[in-house]
Amino acid sequence: MGVEDSRELSLFGDNNGGYQRNRSLNFDGFDEIEEEEGDNCRADDDFVVLNSYNVQCEQTEDVWRIELEEDELRHPLVREICRLIQCRSAWNAKLERDMRHLLRSLKPRQVCAVLLSQDDERVALQFFYWADRQWRYRHNPIVYYAMLEILSKTKLCQGAKRVLRLIARRGIECRPEAFGYLMVSYSRAGNLRNAMKVLTLMQKAGVELNLAVCNTAIHVLVRANKLEKALRFFERMQIVGIIPNVVAYNCLIKGYCNVNQVENALQLISDMPSKNCSPDKVSYYTIMSFFCKEKQVKEVRDLMEKMVKESNLFPDMVTYDTLIHILSKHGHADEALEFLQEAEARGFQIDKVGHSAIVHAYCKQGKIDEAKGIVSEMLSKGCNPDVVTYTAVVDGFCRVGKLEQAKKMLQHMYKHGCKPNTVSYTALLTGLCRNGSSLQAREMLTGSEEEFWTPNAITYSAVMNGLRKEGKLSEACDVVKEMISKGFFPNPVEINLIIESLCREGKMNEAKRFLEECLNKGCAVNVVNFTTLIHGYCQNDDLEAALSLLDDMYLSNKHPDAVTYTAIIDALGKNGRIEEATDLTMKMLKKGLLPTPVTYRTVIHRYCQMGKVEDLLKLLEKMLLRQKCKTAYNQVIEKLCSFGNLQEADKLLSRVLKTASRNDANTCNMLLESYLSKGMPLSAYKVACRMFNRNLIPNLKLSDKLSKRLMLEGKSAEADNLMLRFVERGHLSPQCE
Repeated sequence: MGVEDSRELSLFGDNNGGYQRNRSLNFDGFDEIEEEEGDNCRADDDFVVLNSYNVQCEQTEDVWRIELEEDELRHPLVREICRLIQCRSAWNAKLERDMRHLLRSLKPRQVCAVLLSQDDERVALQFFYWADRQWRYRHNPIVYYAMLEILSKTKLCQGAKRVLRLIARRGIECRPEAFGYLMVSYSRAGNLRNAMKVLTLMQKAGVELNLAVCNTAIHVLVRANKLEKALRFFERMQIVGIIPNVVAYNCLIKGYCNVNQVENALQLISDMPSKNCSPDKVSYYTIMSFFCKEKQVKEVRDLMEKMVKESNLFPDMVTYDTLIHILSKHGHADEALEFLQEAEARGFQIDKVGHSAIVHAYCKQGKIDEAKGIVSEMLSKGCNPDVVTYTAVVDGFCRVGKLEQAKKMLQHMYKHGCKPNTVSYTALLTGLCRNGSSLQAREMLTGSEEEFWTPNAITYSAVMNGLRKEGKLSEACDVVKEMISKGFFPNPVEINLIIESLCREGKMNEAKRFLEECLNKGCAVNVVNFTTLIHGYCQNDDLEAALSLLDDMYLSNKHPDAVTYTAIIDALGKNGRIEEATDLTMKMLKKGLLPTPVTYRTVIHRYCQMGKVEDLLKLLEKMLLRQKCKTAYNQVIEKLCSFGNLQEADKLLSRVLKTASRNDANTCNMLLESYLSKGMPLSAYKVACRMFNRNLIPNLKLSDKLSKRLMLEGKSAEADNLMLRFVERGHLSPQCE
């Protein structure tokens, strides 16, 4: 069951029965939105006009909004369906038959519960498609809208578009909210152009715009940093008679804050009462959040006073909780503590979550004493810290290198009836590794069962990286093996770090063995891991092993890339095996791999080093047919100059002077300087003349030096002509000459 089915669903009916809309917005302005918004999804121009005679559903509840009770989510049928879905990798005919039988027993709200219970929205969409294809079963309208609501929280815009098509195909009423869900999904996928085209689809389908969809459009534009277009849309919706509510204003306030135009946001709040729309607390909270990020506490307090005086909205516990969390999040712990104390003075009780936010902020700033003081204050007030609070303090101690204090804090947690969890121990182990005590962290990891805590993948990764950084590679590999045995797999970056460290120490056999074990155990080994090992072999001059591993990559279905080939080509050239390097380069090109700038530099360097200029030029022609490199011949001339092969460099000068760019001028100057250093001023003079003929100006200091050398060798006519060329182009005055 594919998530994104590429087949187009044909829609029945046409638009002959459509009716003229009462409200019509002009969407021409939104065609100006550029295609560069991540427009990977196909445009909706081929979206056939939806059935204009929407069949009215005969249900008593709103199909476009469903709220499930806890009992419905925990219903035995729902849980059994979810269990079978989890076993989908081992599905057979019997399991599918059981699933089909249970599906027909589910009520519509229970089907929605199954969809909402899935951790992965793609799995929910697969189940939705599968159920829709079953015989003697038809999704209730509420299921379609529940699926759309789920997809609106993801980037699966094509899936949402297909569900909307299915709604039209089934003759279900297409509410504006359905289009709003599709619009939000497009927005999350970064596809602003198609998100705004949904409004045009609504017009074609004969679906009336409402306030909710207009609010969604404004939100989408603000989210995409298109504030000016959001303001234009805001004006147009009023022209067609859709009166904005506080949600629309709050979206614009958010947009102003996003572009640091807080004065305009404040003005909008002041203008709202005259528009018969009073601001709510969210309006003020949005601007307060902006002030908190900028540490403008005075402005926050002024806004709180304005909220009371002008809008009759009094600060409550939510207000203070919001300020405390935002200030703590942005590292302003002192200011957050002030608001906490003010809230408690007014009779509000800030819970342990608010206190923990401040503790965490202090710990990140390294102010451990202040953090401990808040923990002690919490205990005295009867607001017992939870494991999150204590873990923040443990992490804070580790950040400042007070490891013994961190260990004591873990014991302190036990005394106050708060058992440390995996995150608590992971913070301590990370601190030990950060401070060079990775072996001690390894011992604690080994004794985790005795301490009744279970390490996770992050725990193993922290210890592994700590051992690797200290050069204890054998122990690091052992941790990876233990990690895999526990069901946790290192990611390709972690695998690569171990391989790179082993190669750096020349332990190639251990590196290869480690890679093979990771591959056999099912870890996500990628081409970069193989390339790192191949590069290690090349650095240790074991080319046969590198070439053998290159063949093994194809056997393991890990196809080498241009970087892999470049590493071996460089090693072959370094060892004088130019013919093999040529064959490998041609093999790379035949496989459709494009040479990178590094590939060009490598090939040019090695061939020029060996003096194989003719072979290099033939190879470059074939490489340039696959991937252009404007400076290829410049690099060849410069390398030939560095190796003293000026005759061959001079032969290639005509290829460089075809474009006459700044890079070409630099290359010519390098050749000119090489001729001078070899005591060949006349050849250097010819290079300068060729530059002038192509309207390139030689380096003035080099030319002055060249002129003096020409005079010393009795070439006064050439010296005078050289300076005269500079005067003609206005780079020297006649007096200077």
